[in-house]
Amino acid sequence: MSTFASVSEHQNIEYKSSWRDEYLKWICGFANANGGTIFIGKDDNGKVVGVNDAKKLLEDIPNKVRDVLGILVDVNLHQTKQGDYLEIVVEPYPNAISYKGQYHYRSGSTKQELKGSALEKFLLQKKGKHWDSSPIPNVAVFDLKQDTFEFFKKRGIRSKRLDEESLNDTPEQLLENLELTEGKYLKRAALLLFHPKPVKFVTGAYIKIGYFENDADLIFQDEVHGNLFEQVEKTLDILFTKYIKAIISYENKIHRIETYEYPKDAIREALLNAIAHKDYSSGSTIQISVYKDKIMIWNAGQLPENWTIETLLQKHSSSPYNPDIANAFFRSGYIESWGRGINKMTILCIEAGLPKPEFDYQGSGMWTIFRKDIYNAEHLQTLGLNDRQIKAVLYTKENGRITNSEYQQLNKITDRTALRDLENLISINIFKRVGEKKGAYYELFF
Repeated sequence: MSTFASVSEHQNIEYKSSWRDEYLKWICGFANANGGTIFIGKDDNGKVVGVNDAKKLLEDIPNKVRDVLGILVDVNLHQTKQGDYLEIVVEPYPNAISYKGQYHYRSGSTKQELKGSALEKFLLQKKGKHWDSSPIPNVAVFDLKQDTFEFFKKRGIRSKRLDEESLNDTPEQLLENLELTEGKYLKRAALLLFHPKPVKFVTGAYIKIGYFENDADLIFQDEVHGNLFEQVEKTLDILFTKYIKAIISYENKIHRIETYEYPKDAIREALLNAIAHKDYSSGSTIQISVYKDKIMIWNAGQLPENWTIETLLQKHSSSPYNPDIANAFFRSGYIESWGRGINKMTILCIEAGLPKPEFDYQGSGMWTIFRKDIYNAEHLQTLGLNDRQIKAVLYTKENGRITNSEYQQLNKITDRTALRDLENLISINIFKRVGEKKGAYYELFF
C-alpha cells in the first residue's frame, strides 16, 4: 500500500470496538470535514472483534444521527466468521453541523472541538466567506484616514488599475467600489486598510522588525503600526535605511547608484504576501528577523486546502487568504492577481546573484527566507576557508559546478588534498555533492 493511501485512510477512518452515543461527535467531525467511515466492531488495528447488538444498532444509529445532528448517514451491516460489525459512512456536508451546540472537526487522525477564532473561521468558510470580508460594528467611514484614501487613489491611477475619474470619488464611493461594505457596516478589510489604528480592533495588526546577532541575541528592534498601506511603506523605509546595507557606486563619476544587499522589489513582494495572506484572527504579528547573512519574514496563516510548498513553487492560481485585502492591494498597484509573487521573487534574486528565496510552511504560518550572496572572497575568509577553497568556490559560482579533477587542476594539488578540501566544504554547507563516484561533481549549497 502506498504512503499516500495509508495516510488518507488514517485520516478518514475510525475504528471502535463497540458503540457509544458520544461517537456522534466523531460523525459530526467527519461531516464538518471531508467525510469518513466509522467501523463499529473493529479494534484499533482494524481487526474484527464483533459487536453483539449489531442488528439493533443498525436501526438505532441512523435515528440518533438524524435526531441529534440533523443529517443522514448510511449504516451497513457486515457479517463475518469473526463476528458482525457495522460500517457508518459519513458524507461531507456543505453547511456546518453541530452536536448539541458544539462544532467538531476531523483534522488528520484526531477530532477536535472548534472554539474561538477557529470556530469563527470554520463557520465563515462554510458560508463561503473570509475573515476579512465580515462586517464590523462601531466603525464608520469618518473614522477612517482621509490621507490613506488619497494615497490609494493616486497609486491606483499611476498603476492604471483605477481611472482618472476615481480621484473625485468620496471615501464612501471608493469603499463601495472595492466591495468593502456590507449594508450599513464596513468590512474588517476596510478597517485594516484605512483606519489609522487598526490594532485597537484587531490584536497583532502590526509588524515587528528585529536585528539578530544569532537566534538568541536581539540587538535592536522596531514596531510598525498604522493601517496596512502605511505598514507597507514604513516597513520598507525602515528596512532599507536601518537594517539593509547599500553599496554606493557612481556612474561616470557623477550619478550615485545604491545597490542593496537584497533586491528591494523582492523584499517588497514578500512583505505584501505576508500582509495579504496573514491570518489576522490569530492575534500574531508579522515578524521580520534580520541577520547579517539572511532575512526571515513570518506571517501566521494556512495554505489553501491540499496545497504544499511544491504547489507554491509551481505555476498556480492566486488564492489569497484575505481576498478583499488582496483586491485593494491589486487596485493600488501593489500586487499582481495571478499568483506570480514567488516566481517574481525568485527571478529578482537570481538576477541579483543571490540564492533563490526559501519557503517553509509549518502549519501555523509561513516563513520566507532571503539569503545574502555569501560566495564572495571577503565572507569566505571569515569562515576559515583556505585560498584553494576560496578559488574553487568563486570558480563554481561562475561555472555552476566543479569536479574533483578540476579542483586539482585549478590548485595544482593531489587528489588526496582535493578530496579533503571538498569534504570540508560539504561539511560547512558551502558545497553539495551531486552524483556518485566517477560522475560526481560539486555545486554551491544555496
